[in-house]
Amino acid sequence: MTGRNKIVNSFTAAVQDIQDGATLIVGGFGLCGIPEQAILALRERGPKNLTIVSNNCGVEDWGLGVLLANKQIKKMVSSYVGENKIFEQQFLSGEVEVELVPQGTLAERIRAGGAGIPGFYTATGVGTPIAEGKEHKEFDGRVYILEKAIVGDFALVKGWKADRLGNLVYRKTARNFNPLAAMAGKVTVAEVEEIVEVGGLEPDHIHTPAIFVQRVLCGGNYQKRIERRTVRKP
Repeated sequence: MTGRNKIVNSFTAAVQDIQDGATLIVGGFGLCGIPEQAILALRERGPKNLTIVSNNCGVEDWGLGVLLANKQIKKMVSSYVGENKIFEQQFLSGEVEVELVPQGTLAERIRAGGAGIPGFYTATGVGTPIAEGKEHKEFDGRVYILEKAIVGDFALVKGWKADRLGNLVYRKTARNFNPLAAMAGKVTVAEVEEIVEVGGLEPDHIHTPAIFVQRVLCGGNYQKRIERRTVRKP
């Protein structure tokens, strides 16, 4: 990786400085648009006591679930914790701490972190356990709670295409949390399916500008698994 060229040659190198106790923001929604090969490299590297901020924790044998099965996760900050029996077992046994966040609030906390905004007020969660211990404030007769921004030591995201500068384009539903996660990492690692030369991306089609990305690498043989396949009955 030299100059403005942010391309990293291996997934091992891309995650080599993720240490024990790090906070990671990981893009994806369920198994859609997850940085699947960076996650596997992180499993091989083996840092422990990780705090993971992501929509959910994958399934038992794929996505973030492989880090859970390898007992590398100390805390999950998520909006959904279903679909993973290992998650359930580790939570009930006290091995994994869970901070459950309403999905819109989770997205906004990550976005705020990337935008340099320390916190914001929202009405979501008022009067529920989500609001316990948080500052309450009234605006125009309605009560809101203060939610703090989230910034990760690292962000792992999955794009469709990138250029050598780190500009990213996501494809369809895989766009989900990825643009927000990319903004909120102190170091953002972007794995993509194709890397093009600078100028090879239509400027108006870029979803994440290169300023938010520090490392880019191209993967292959993506599984792109689906948690539950639903088909229309004839």
